[in-house]
Order: sequence, then structure tokens, then C-alpha cells
Amino acid sequence: MKNIRPKITPLPKEPLFAGVDVGAEELVLVIRKDGKPFDPQKFTNTPAGRARLVKKLVKLTGIKVCLEATGIYHFDLSIALHDAGVALMVVNPKASHNFAKVLMKNSKTDAVDADTLAEYAARMDFVAWTRPSNGKLALRSFSRRIGAPTGQKAACKNHLHALAATQETPKAVLRDAKLAITQLEKRIGQLTAAALALVALHPELGRTLQLLVGIKGIAETSAIALMGELLLLPPNLSHREWVKFAGLDPKAFDSGKSVHKKSRISKAGNRHIRSALYMPALSAKQHDPHVKAYFDHLVANGKKPLQGVCAVMRKLLHAIHGMLKYDKPFDNTRFYTIPVSAG
Repeated sequence: MKNIRPKITPLPKEPLFAGVDVGAEELVLVIRKDGKPFDPQKFTNTPAGRARLVKKLVKLTGIKVCLEATGIYHFDLSIALHDAGVALMVVNPKASHNFAKVLMKNSKTDAVDADTLAEYAARMDFVAWTRPSNGKLALRSFSRRIGAPTGQKAACKNHLHALAATQETPKAVLRDAKLAITQLEKRIGQLTAAALALVALHPELGRTLQLLVGIKGIAETSAIALMGELLLLPPNLSHREWVKFAGLDPKAFDSGKSVHKKSRISKAGNRHIRSALYMPALSAKQHDPHVKAYFDHLVANGKKPLQGVCAVMRKLLHAIHGMLKYDKPFDNTRFYTIPVSAG
């Protein structure tokens, strides 16, 4: 009788998870297996350092990597990992911070943060990062750079107003303050022109710009600021998720029978989106009759003016989501129906 050697089924490989703490100059990597972390490894946040880190992770088949969305510093690493085929999840820093609290981690170091991110990848549902196009990434760089002198310009205008309020201010000081505003306006104009030239090279971006400037209150500069942030959001998000991502979602505070604070926006999101929506909301409530009617309705029902502006910002974001999703221009009649006066 022929001996039949039993077939041995190999044991499945234990999944590997990695967390990367991203700093301006250094990347700290922690890999976890079987619920235990290996010693942290450090890499420079330079093209050569990122290449070394990616090369190491590519060799580890099936590894899942998690890192935080830390301003601009995580983008180059995210793109390198994505393009190399490494499974990558990019999380909101607030989510990982709260996750660390749940784990009751008392220490906070780069290595501890990297281990927390690795454990986050192991325990939480994996949501793969979607790589934005190079055009969208470049547009965000323009939008944020334009935002810097725009904020400085507002501060300079306030300063000039204060200087002009007294006759004791020398004329030379006033001239210098006005010159500072002129120089900032020139810089903003040059950056905006360069951003528009970039948009002209990409039909998809051009169409988005056309839709946004169709809203009263949104000029080209505001449209660029919004595009630089909104087009980098994960695809397939709902309009409510957009609002939450922008930190414009209401935050209630009720406890028991005695604590009932007024709701306010959470601000637990992208401040650049809120900043880009603020001036358009102020302008729209002045110049668009349907937006103005919505704002007036809120104030008439007890909302404070600032609460009304936040509500307009939130509803504008809803509208923009629908416009981009269905490729439809802004319809102000759907924003708010103006009541018909009796008789």
C-alpha cells in the first residue's frame, strides 16, 4: 500500500501593522505583530529618508500603515507609500489623540505616538487613503500660500484704520501702512494668477472653478481657497461628512437635568475650509436674496448674527457638495424659499 503523505496546511501569517509619527525633520516608525511593538526606527523626513522607509515597508507583505494628517509634512510620505503599493490609512489627529486617551497612555513621545498609530491600524476599520492628483496638490499649495498674505492684508487694514483715527499719526507712517497693503495685494494677485494658470491646464479643475464662482460671494480667490481644501477630501463623503470635516457641525452639551449649554460649532475639523467660507457667507447674505432671507429667518427666530453666519456657511457647503457631485450650477431658489407675502 502506497504511503500517502498528509498535506500540511501552512499557518496563516500574522498581520503586520505600522504607525509612522511624522515630524518636520524626522519620521519614527513602529511595527506591531501579535499585539506587540518592535523597537522604534527613525528616518529623516527627506527624499532619501522616505525612500529608505518605503523600501523597508514594501518588503513586509500585507502590512498596513497608519499616519496622521499633519499639515503638509505627511503628503510626500503618503504619496511615496501609496505609489509603492503599501496599504495606507491617514487619520485625523484628533481621532488618534482620542484613541490614545482610550488606551490611557500617559506618556507622549514620537515613539509612543507611532505605536499608538500602529495599534489604531490594528484595531480600527481600515480606510484606505485616496491619492489626490498632482494638480490638486499643487492647487492646495497655492490656496494656503494665498491665505497667508490675505490674513496679513486684513491685519494691515485694521492697523491703518487705527492709525488714521488720530491726527497725531505722521503722514509718513500712513504712507508706509498703505504701501504694505499695496505690496500684499500685489503678492496675492501674482499668486492668484499663477493658480488660475494651473487650473487652466486641468479641465476638471476649470469646471469646478466655473461652478464655484457662480455663487454670489465667491470670487476667484475664494474659489481657489475652497478648491484647495475640498478637492483633497476623501471621495464619496456625504454632505454631512463634509460639514463634520470642516468643523461646522453643531456640538451639543447636555448633562443630566441641570447642564444645558447652547450648541456651538465643534471646530474639530479643517480650519482652512471654515476660513475660506466665512467671507463668501458674509457676502452672500448681503447680495443673494435667498441667502439673505435664510439668514434673516434664523435671526428672527432667535439666532445670534454669528450663529446665522455659521449656518449660512454650513448650508453653502451643502450646496457646493451637491453642485460638484452632480455637476450643476448653484440654484439659490433651493437654498431657501422666500415666503410669499400675504395679499
